Amino acid sequence: MKYSDQDFWTSRYKQQLTGWDVGYPTTPISEYVDQIVNKDLRILIPGAGNAYEAEYLWKKGFKHTHILDIAAFPIKQFIERNPTFPKDQAIQGDFFKHKGAYDLIIEQTFFCSFPPFPESRKAYAKKMYELLNNCGMLVGVWFNFPLTGDMQRRPFGGSKDDYLSYFDPHFSETYMEMCYNSILPRQGSELFGIMKK
Repeated sequence: MKYSDQDFWTSRYKQQLTGWDVGYPTTPISEYVDQIVNKDLRILIPGAGNAYEAEYLWKKGFKHTHILDIAAFPIKQFIERNPTFPKDQAIQGDFFKHKGAYDLIIEQTFFCSFPPFPESRKAYAKKMYELLNNCGMLVGVWFNFPLTGDMQRRPFGGSKDDYLSYFDPHFSETYMEMCYNSILPRQGSELFGIMKK
């Protein structure tokens, strides 16, 4: 059976086949959020899934937080957990067709979720750039392990040099280093990155 992206991800969430989902915002994201002073930032979390990072932001007072996922099921679950979160900021849709302008986009297991072809990775970097306001930033974690060639086994990895080859043509400043505060199961396998428009 051939799944559309929406059907594929809906099925994964309904069957709880979400091994990347640890059930809370991981420390690289939560500790980054903790040092942000400006709570008026327009923030997007694409491929948000259960969106624990958005829940963390919302409870910290970031009222312009938006989530985006191609599957409606995790969006619905998020709204049930967070009934005061504005429904128009919980968006079901295709990232590559999304329109908006954000000061900060947070990356957490989204990049690694779609097949790692150069075309899709280039499109991701270009779309991230387009969605950011001037001086806006893409911030988050990327998996640091080799690609296996298995197109069915997510998450898909990569290397610092590989990732920066997609970001450097678009962003004015790029930073990516080994993540020092990964959760225990991911220690040594994550890169923390900041890309500034």
